[in-house]
Amino acid sequence: MFELFSYGDAGWGDEILRGLAITVQLAIVTLPVGLLLGFLAAAASMSRLLPLRLLGFGYTTVMRGLPEILTLFVVYNGAGLLMNAALRWWAPEAAPTDFSPFAAGVVALGMVFGAFAAEVLRGAFQSLDSGQAEAGRAIGMTERQIFLRIRLPQVWRFALPGLGNLWINMLKDTALVSVIALDDLMRMTKVAVGVTKQPFTFYLLACLIYWAMCVLSELVLGQMERRANRGIRRA
Repeated sequence: MFELFSYGDAGWGDEILRGLAITVQLAIVTLPVGLLLGFLAAAASMSRLLPLRLLGFGYTTVMRGLPEILTLFVVYNGAGLLMNAALRWWAPEAAPTDFSPFAAGVVALGMVFGAFAAEVLRGAFQSLDSGQAEAGRAIGMTERQIFLRIRLPQVWRFALPGLGNLWINMLKDTALVSVIALDDLMRMTKVAVGVTKQPFTFYLLACLIYWAMCVLSELVLGQMERRANRGIRRA
């Protein structure tokens, strides 16, 4: 059995590691996209302007109500149609092209992550004591200074546990991109199963790898939470 995980033509070790690298890369690239969308959606939902509040509410409601795999299919196929339509308008003689599965995964997972992150961040902002912002204005701080020096550091502390859970869920959801032919860990596992006819062995290996990534993430997140709360803990 161990020869199945060796490297080279005799085993699948190099394919599994290559799929793992793509999975980790996809998750890392998706994280800032999702955080940016989450901050924008949270800001829109807390805006004094009704159109922005409706926009933020609509985005979070729709994205949280759709299955992740359906969002992935819509983004992958819809972006491809839009891209080819723009290509035909710009260069009619150009050949049709496919939308990158990796880019589709980043956009789809980032949109889903951003919708849930928006609610986490909105709750964190609303839990802050308004008296601190008023004290900042009283000593002459601008709204930008109040946000960067008072509100944002505390929001990070309140939102970190929720965002950490979203990161772990998103890390596992990267397995969905295997259905659009991205050679991630899950797709490489399926290929290995199809060739070797050893489903239990390779699926168990994939389980262990995903579990190890989640455990490592929890250790890192725990350290980040302790660092974010170090002043509160001493107090």
